[in-house]
Amino acid sequence: MDARCGDGTLYYTSNLVVCFFKLSKIFKHIIVHTGQHYDFEMLKIFFEHLKIPKPDYNLEVGSGPQGYQLGEMIKRVEDVLIKETPDLVIVYGDTNSTLAGALASVKLHIPAAHIEAGLRSYDIKMPEGINRVLTDQVSQYLFAPTQTAVKNLNKEHVQGKIYLSGDVMVDILKDTLQIAEERSKEFENLKLEPKQYLVATIHRAENTKQRLTRIVQAMRKINEIVVFPAHPRTRKALQKFNLYIRIRASSNVKLIEPLGYLDFINLERNASKIITDSGGVQKEAYLLGIPCITLRDRTEWIETVREGWNILVDVNADAIVDAIRKFNPEKPGKQIFGKPKASERIAEILRKELA
Repeated sequence: MDARCGDGTLYYTSNLVVCFFKLSKIFKHIIVHTGQHYDFEMLKIFFEHLKIPKPDYNLEVGSGPQGYQLGEMIKRVEDVLIKETPDLVIVYGDTNSTLAGALASVKLHIPAAHIEAGLRSYDIKMPEGINRVLTDQVSQYLFAPTQTAVKNLNKEHVQGKIYLSGDVMVDILKDTLQIAEERSKEFENLKLEPKQYLVATIHRAENTKQRLTRIVQAMRKINEIVVFPAHPRTRKALQKFNLYIRIRASSNVKLIEPLGYLDFINLERNASKIITDSGGVQKEAYLLGIPCITLRDRTEWIETVREGWNILVDVNADAIVDAIRKFNPEKPGKQIFGKPKASERIAEILRKELA
């Protein structure tokens, strides 16, 4: 498992590790943190907020070129697997850690289970998309969050067993909403009024290069407050492209440090709209009923677009501003991410499979 930073809010890992809570009633589980992202304070906040046990192993791989990072992860995960001899390896999502965990396990003839299987953006330039496809091809158990994901897996003739599990984020979001409202201080500290601001999260590699200039231009042109928790990668890019001073000088953009999960959820739920390039935030926006503007050409969460609650926008300053002003959908009606208790279903399936 990779306890990772997502887009700087640490929201994403929460929907993944929830399965460990359920599985702990049935199996002994060992948490492996690869160290793919290694901002200690972000990790510490996340674990404390959700009362998650500390990882049993921290591999401290760190960042680096794709080949180096993936190779180091496979080697170090393999060492853990040889030592622990588990019956099953569970991998989540779409990171390099996901693929490394799956490859290390199957090479040792240990079955792998992929949670969030079958999601496709069909964009070969996205490392996350490549990780998903390869992980699904080598995993023995594939837990698909949506019907579209199931169709994708069947179309690709994967060898593993496919299960429509629903999405574990449904439960973790529901369970933490009230806690977030009670404990979160960030909304109060920023002196915000409900529905009187936008939330922006930018972290994907393609948006932290030259495209970031256009995104910042759009934020500054909006006549609304934009709360922008900046991922470490994004903050470095702002400085590299001489955007940091410019955005700091903007009267409407609040550039803040990455937030813990509870603070970010509370910030999202009170926003008028969300601007993002994150898959997890797209889902959260749908579940919270907040219109979402996604700064990508494609998305693996295509259901949110089909339901009219999420719009894909080209990274062009005028197009982004136009979407923010004109995209005003009605409340989402369908439960596209499956019924609650996905983690219990996954745990029960694995219990039967490994009996």
